Order: sequence, then C-alpha cells, then structure tokens
Amino acid sequence: MDRKDPMTRTVLVLNGPNLNLLGQREPAVYGSTTLADVEALCRHSAQALGLSADCRQSNHEGVLIDAIHEAGREHAAGRLVGVVFNAGAYTHTSVALHDAIKGSAVPVVEVHISNVHAREPFRHHSYLSPAAAGVIVGLGIDGYRLAIDALARRAG
Repeated sequence: MDRKDPMTRTVLVLNGPNLNLLGQREPAVYGSTTLADVEALCRHSAQALGLSADCRQSNHEGVLIDAIHEAGREHAAGRLVGVVFNAGAYTHTSVALHDAIKGSAVPVVEVHISNVHAREPFRHHSYLSPAAAGVIVGLGIDGYRLAIDALARRAG
C-alpha cells in the first residue's frame, strides 16, 4: 500500500489481466484511454477525497489474490478504505478471487469499463459480484472515479 504519509488512508485500485493493453486492445469496446490514464484519474480522484491511490495491475491470478489478502489486513488496520477491482476476464472464471474477497472482509467495488451484460453471454456471470460491496459496469473509465467516491463515502 502507499506508505508516503502514514495518516493518509489509501484506496487500492487493482486491475487484472489484459488491462495493461488499454488503449490498444479493442478500442471500439474499451476506448483509447491507457492504463496510465486510468491510474492518473484514480490518483486525482482519490486525492480530491483526501485519500491516496495505490494502483496495481497483474495478469496473474495469484498476484491479485495476494493483493486482496494484503488489502484485507490494511483495511483491518484502518489504513485502507477499500478496493476498486477490475478483474478483467477473471471476473467470469475465478472462484479463488471470490473467496479472497470474502475471506479478507475488505470492501470491494467491482468495476468494468464496458457493459459486460451487452457483450458475449459468458461475460454476463460474475463470480465476484456476490462478494463485492457494489458493481459498476458500462460507464467507461468514469466507473473507477465513482467506485473511489463510493468507498470514501462508506468509510466516512
């Protein structure tokens, strides 16, 4: 987590597989915004709410699980308000990520840039949604800002 200022609470922004390809991969679906642009938006949004943003991306399920476990410990210690999580394709396949969210007891807002319900049928089911505090789909990268705001409000 971001340890620059021990008094500043953090929001973890966690992006899963292939999100490092934002701006290149299927621009008709995901737009031309890059992951660096998303991270800048998240840092700015968090800062406006008196938070810091710890932005991470991994194509590896185990790394994402470890980050959720760490987030649970940081949340329990009062240093983290929650997790904004775009798990990419793992949303539709990973019981392990579902279990990590449930087991860590950290508030997670599941975010999807595209409207997954208007896409292929296999994208309509999320293993994460039942464990998440909320879900934002189809609002483009603005969903990240909305998720950060929601977590900040929940944390008080």
